[in-house]
Amino acid sequence: MNLPPTIQSFVLHFGEMGSRWGINRTVGQIYALLYVSSQPQCADQIVEALGISRSNVSMSLRELQAWNLVVMKHLPDDRRDFFTTPSDVWEIFRALAEERKKREVDPTLTVLRELLMETPRSDEERFAQARLAEMHGLIEQVTTWYDDVKLLDAERLASLLSLGSKVTKLLDAKDRIVSIGRRRKESGKP
Repeated sequence: MNLPPTIQSFVLHFGEMGSRWGINRTVGQIYALLYVSSQPQCADQIVEALGISRSNVSMSLRELQAWNLVVMKHLPDDRRDFFTTPSDVWEIFRALAEERKKREVDPTLTVLRELLMETPRSDEERFAQARLAEMHGLIEQVTTWYDDVKLLDAERLASLLSLGSKVTKLLDAKDRIVSIGRRRKESGKP
């Protein structure tokens, strides 16, 4: 690799992590390079920086485009295609979340729905369907939450994430209020 040490370390790490996330190591490395590059890069620059084949770069860029993780740019007086990543990290997060949902969660929900529509033929299948129904309910609930959260602007999303365990305190306070109201109602107090 023909990169400064900090960038090289990040690119190598991201390639390793990419393979753990289910993407090709080279795709991860190219994405990392584009993410930390101050200027859009063309395929030839990526080949030179990472020391990988031109065809591998082209295939990896197509995959990154399919995930909506890179943006193609054109520079004045240059016919080549240049690539960069979205500048807003929340946009990147949303693209990743949406693609993972589309590729992993939605097909799982489809299979679960189909399996739950089948008539069980034994106690074992009834037990399995009950477990599948629990899983389906959880995934549906998370999906509904995700659909609500993805509509939040970046500032509100950051605020939501910064709440952390404070949400638990808020829910505990709500439970106490509901409990007090229930006791008052049972005792006949307004």
